[in-house]
Amino acid sequence: MIQTLPSKPGVYQFFDEKGKVIYVGKAKNIKKRVASYFNRDRYDSGKIMVMVRRVADIRHIIVDTELDALLLENNLIKKYQPRYNVLLKDDKTFPWICIKNEPFPRIFPTRNLVRDGSKYFGPYASVKMMNALLDLVRQLFQYRTCRLNLTKENIEAGKFKVCLEYHLGNCLGPCEGLQDESDYQETINRIEDILKGNLGTVTQELKGLMKKYADEFAFEKANVVKEKIELLEKFQAKSMVVNPSVSNVDVFSIVSDQEFGFVNFLKVVNGAIVQSHTLEIKKRLEETDTELLEVAITELRQRFNSDAREIITPLKLQTPLPDVKFTVPRRGDKKKLLELSERNAKYYRLEKRKQKELVDPERHTRRLLDRMKEDLRLNTRPVHIECFDISNTQGAQPVAAMVVFKDARPSRKEYRHYNIKTVEGPNDYASMEEAVYRRYKRLLEEQQPLPHLLVVDGGKGQLSSALNALEKLDLRKKIPVIGIAKRLEEIYYPGDSVPLYIDKKSETLKVIQHMRDEAHRFGINHHRGRRQKASLKSQLSEIKGIGPKTAETLLKKFRSVAGIKKAGFEAWKETVGPAKANILQAFFQEKNKGGSTQP
Repeated sequence: MIQTLPSKPGVYQFFDEKGKVIYVGKAKNIKKRVASYFNRDRYDSGKIMVMVRRVADIRHIIVDTELDALLLENNLIKKYQPRYNVLLKDDKTFPWICIKNEPFPRIFPTRNLVRDGSKYFGPYASVKMMNALLDLVRQLFQYRTCRLNLTKENIEAGKFKVCLEYHLGNCLGPCEGLQDESDYQETINRIEDILKGNLGTVTQELKGLMKKYADEFAFEKANVVKEKIELLEKFQAKSMVVNPSVSNVDVFSIVSDQEFGFVNFLKVVNGAIVQSHTLEIKKRLEETDTELLEVAITELRQRFNSDAREIITPLKLQTPLPDVKFTVPRRGDKKKLLELSERNAKYYRLEKRKQKELVDPERHTRRLLDRMKEDLRLNTRPVHIECFDISNTQGAQPVAAMVVFKDARPSRKEYRHYNIKTVEGPNDYASMEEAVYRRYKRLLEEQQPLPHLLVVDGGKGQLSSALNALEKLDLRKKIPVIGIAKRLEEIYYPGDSVPLYIDKKSETLKVIQHMRDEAHRFGINHHRGRRQKASLKSQLSEIKGIGPKTAETLLKKFRSVAGIKKAGFEAWKETVGPAKANILQAFFQEKNKGGSTQP
């Protein structure tokens, strides 16, 4: 079957035994591309293996160019929705602005495109943006909103009378022949320029008209035009994002994870964004960002009728478009546009995740835990995870912090600190071993459940220390352990010198990073508190007659030196006795005489 396929550009379709299309693909060389699926050395994805086993028939369509293949592939995917092709998640109808093909054209929003010669602008992904444009042209220009059939014959026959809109000044009364068709068409032409994003052209025309009225001493008319110019410039200023010289470009960016790709599209005319939309794409065969971006560019340029001659993207694409320049910017205004598009895509993805969590939080948690189980090569879902981090200042007062995550979320009431007791000097490895040993020795003694995963902040050294502690407790094979190294976010496993590199965009890595950061924050805060307490204790111990134990008792009761001073004699007496209270009173009185309140 494969041997008879042509070595030409085109589209191929895989059918299952029931005759249903399960995959559609494009290729520069159909024969080579299809043959690659049946080469066992080619695929490293289990999903591709499963699809190939289901292929019962292969059909193809030859086209002239790669672009034709890309367009045909996109149309066939939308038509058949094959199981193994990416799934474009939105199928809603977007609104358009219609300028009707009729005498004295009407302007109105619609979701239905009628091929009758009318002009359509859009579609608009944001109804708010569309309404803002309609409000703008309504304030700038006078045109009819009625549905009357304003043919020349009907107007001359006197069939119509002006309505309230005429008396309000929103219409110039073409229904009674008070405005001729050529004058009305000039207004429509200006409105078309605005809807195309050519705000500068309209502004220049209005400035010329204002000057003409001023030269004729028609100052009231000139002032009306001036107000329109100010309104137009105000609207343009809100839309301006880069230099106006960036004219008629499309901007595409992508953010993705294991399951979805989110492609944001910005249409920019004269430095102003006139359209924006984010497309959600469901992955089926672990498609790359480049593959998803090509699908999205084809779909969105068709959907939004874009004829831009330049496309800004973050990646170099494989399939060229005729008469279109692809730009991957490194700096400047175009780079700023790309970054803006990427932020839109990221916010859209974040919003989608929050919506899913709100609708079905349990399902979201199960999916996340299943993903972590797969990514980290675990035997069970890591419902209960514990993470350790060591904090010290040049070996002084080392502290271990242990944080607990349940269902991939912090369980702060179960966080614990461990003041290291058996280690002298800056030895993070020995400190890690002590903390892990003390934690799980206690859990065993209290018959508490063990975690499904133990994470240590550090590389092979910290990991080995944690394993030594578990070995002493005979827990080596009962608790899975991994280490995370900060520099490259490497994941280390026991007995494996080669680290695992998880996708930087993955939710699994984000959860582990969150745990590591929480442990670090928790440990640093506690360590800072210990240092402050030790410093205050040292200051109090310098008072003749106040020893370390008395200083610790005072700090425990009053929290700070300022708190001790404020408490007063009776409180001191009750806490440390009359003799020590007299010493404190004498000390603070002496300090007050010297102008200082601190020991």
